[in-house]
Amino acid sequence: MTDVYTPPKVWTWDKENGGAWAGQNRPTAGAQFEDELDVGEHPFQLHSLATPNGVKVGVMFEELLEAGHDAEYDAWPINIGEGDQFGSGFTDINPNSKIPALLDLSTTPPTRIFESGSILLFLAERYDAFIPKDAAKRTEMMNWLFWQMGSAPFLGGGFGHFYAYAPEKYEYSINRYAMEVKRQLDVLDKHLAENQFMVDDEYTIADMAIWPWYGGLVLGWQYNAAEFLDVASYTNVVRWAEEIWARPAVKRGRMVNRGAGKPHEQVIERHSAADFDGKYFDN
Repeated sequence: MTDVYTPPKVWTWDKENGGAWAGQNRPTAGAQFEDELDVGEHPFQLHSLATPNGVKVGVMFEELLEAGHDAEYDAWPINIGEGDQFGSGFTDINPNSKIPALLDLSTTPPTRIFESGSILLFLAERYDAFIPKDAAKRTEMMNWLFWQMGSAPFLGGGFGHFYAYAPEKYEYSINRYAMEVKRQLDVLDKHLAENQFMVDDEYTIADMAIWPWYGGLVLGWQYNAAEFLDVASYTNVVRWAEEIWARPAVKRGRMVNRGAGKPHEQVIERHSAADFDGKYFDN
């Protein structure tokens, strides 16, 4: 570092602070404009984007449908790069202006569910699926679900931000978060050396929560950082990530509300199984 920063007595927001998300980030909450959300024909209305947090819920819905549950849903894109998450319709569902957000129209009044972990748990309990019936295993699943919710900000908002999105490369910040991400990968690698999935041999919402972040990282999809973090050395995480990626429902779930990449990998809106016709991933 060449410059030494001295914090002011009172911090003030500078909208010109740079970085990939400088135009969207601000220190206030609430709607910035009036905007009604689209409504489809199904009870579940998902408003999301195929970021790792969004992929969790797309995978969950597709796994439920694959397992034969009546869990049809409409999925509408929220373009966070354009600020859709600050519209009044979206903030009515999630006052925190983060994707994903889910509205259950089968209740009166409709039930709003926000935070990806809360959505996964809501759906798992609704359908009694992908959640262990054994009390000890259920607790273990909750351990790992909340581990992901607490750990991923170090990967995304910490490492990912400073490695891929910050206006300059800051050695201290990258080193700090790279160390923590590698520690987390080591936690997973040691656990998965003795377990097929996060809870013994049972595939659960804990796997669905962790896979888009850490599975995506070791499969080389995030931040162009696979070589930098030596992800190939975490062989048990790689094995687990590849096993989950082989599931058809996971491939479909990763396409939902995906608007970047190749057209045959995108299902920008999802309203029925037919929306996946002719869609596939190259990797």
